[in-house]
Amino acid sequence: MSSAPPSYKGHRYPVEIIAHCVWLYHRFPLSFREVEELMLKRDVLVSHETIRRWCLKFGQSYANALRRRRPRPGDKWHLDEVFSKINGEQKYLWRAVDADGTVLDILVQNRRDKAAAMRFFRKLMKATQSVPRVIVTDKLRSYGAAHREAMPSVEHRCHKGLNNRAENSHQPTRQRERAMKSFRSVGGAQRFLSAFSGISPHFRPGRHLMTASHYQGPGKVVDHVDRKRLMDRSVSRA
Repeated sequence: MSSAPPSYKGHRYPVEIIAHCVWLYHRFPLSFREVEELMLKRDVLVSHETIRRWCLKFGQSYANALRRRRPRPGDKWHLDEVFSKINGEQKYLWRAVDADGTVLDILVQNRRDKAAAMRFFRKLMKATQSVPRVIVTDKLRSYGAAHREAMPSVEHRCHKGLNNRAENSHQPTRQRERAMKSFRSVGGAQRFLSAFSGISPHFRPGRHLMTASHYQGPGKVVDHVDRKRLMDRSVSRA
């Protein structure tokens, strides 16, 4: 995970406008043209193609900055995989979350066999720089085979009913997939989802972690306050 701050050299728009456009695109199910229209309502004239380039250039940097601010992941990981149609072909999106629902890592792959599970395990441990106490998966046999080879000392709980945490974490991705009318390529899907999984959940208040009065009152300002922090702190000006 790169820690180098993004460079804004050569960009004529202020950092605040760039960060706001990237935030809008990743936080809400909007197209680049819809972000362009929202900015025009604020008297900011910027094309959808410029917004697309900003998201490609800065999205991952912002996601990395937000991930560095997170506490260490819990020691209980939930893993799951779902199919996704990409350019008319069936691919698989592998995802891992901790007990609080924080997305640890994602990986788009062609298969869901042992080799694919091993690849995901290695990427996951490298990204988190840790090994869990427990992993929870569904009954896909690839998990068991890869687990015995990659992390034999880790407890493996294999039960579909225990893995709702990971299955529920796919919902925002499905929502964006529908809004984008599916992904066009594996590389494009991986780039978008890697940034999306780092930015979008950060700005979604965890309703299960707060009382109703807090969510309906002060909780409403979470997006505004954290978006300002993204601009002021997480993003270092070059």
